[in-house]
Amino acid sequence: MIELKTVRSMLYGLAVADALGVPVEFTSRARLRRNPVEGMMSGGVWDQPAGTWSDDTSMALATMESIGRLKKIDLEDIMNNFAEWFEHDEFTAGNHTFDVGNTTATAIERFLDGTPIGDCGLTSGNSNGNGSLMRIVPMAMWLHPIDDSKMGFIHDVSALTHAHPISLIACGTYCSIAAQLLEGKPIARAVADGLSRAEKYYSQKFPDKMKTYARLFDPQFGALDEDAIKSSGYVVDSLEAAIWCLLNTTDYRSLALKAVNLGGDTDTVAAIAGGLGGIVYGIDDIPDEWLDVLKNKTLLEKISAEFFNAIER
Repeated sequence: MIELKTVRSMLYGLAVADALGVPVEFTSRARLRRNPVEGMMSGGVWDQPAGTWSDDTSMALATMESIGRLKKIDLEDIMNNFAEWFEHDEFTAGNHTFDVGNTTATAIERFLDGTPIGDCGLTSGNSNGNGSLMRIVPMAMWLHPIDDSKMGFIHDVSALTHAHPISLIACGTYCSIAAQLLEGKPIARAVADGLSRAEKYYSQKFPDKMKTYARLFDPQFGALDEDAIKSSGYVVDSLEAAIWCLLNTTDYRSLALKAVNLGGDTDTVAAIAGGLGGIVYGIDDIPDEWLDVLKNKTLLEKISAEFFNAIER
């Protein structure tokens, strides 16, 4: 049974890590090794106040609000929420939308132009950014417990913006791991079991794409050196980086900081890792000094409660 505290922990885990990464987005790993992030900061390319989360959290909130209000998955309604965020600054930390990915923007613009909901998401090979992976973790809670019959719902929500099989595999694999963590399994076992289930499923559904994920599905993946881990906006890199950070840390603080200090797409890699970290470690393990400066906690609390009430339907 999922509790309200678990929903809050997941969402705060995502938002705090996102906010930690915003000020250093696009910063190189080499530079962060010389001057690592140690806490909340302001500034960066988006010139945001400390504690400001980005599109990663906003789009997760938009997804959760729709499900919480309707008590079901309604793709049209979720996309309407994305459009409200995109055009009218809804679901934001400070009434300002920033850092919108190209694939996400194109999909929302298609929707606003009247494209049928099933055709809005991009399907080309170069549209495999991390823009659906970063917002998918609420689906693991909504669908819990997850089996093969529910994977299509994850794909449908990803495909609102990112519809290529490589993105669908990333979202399904991530939710498969999250589902194991929600069962209370230790991290290493949860990751191994989640990956095993995903590999079995996707070997049947998208066999021609499995080579792309061969490294992640290797049982020795977690033992890779940090220099072998990429932290770009490519969805495969982002998923690998988040899972590697989860496997190589033992508390929320170290998980979030390790993800941010990989450099590159710092906010999104950290958000992806942070959502899982929130499930594992709980909100009580997130440093108070980070929570204290986090923006718009009122919105986080409201949507967490509504989403939990829908789970309890």
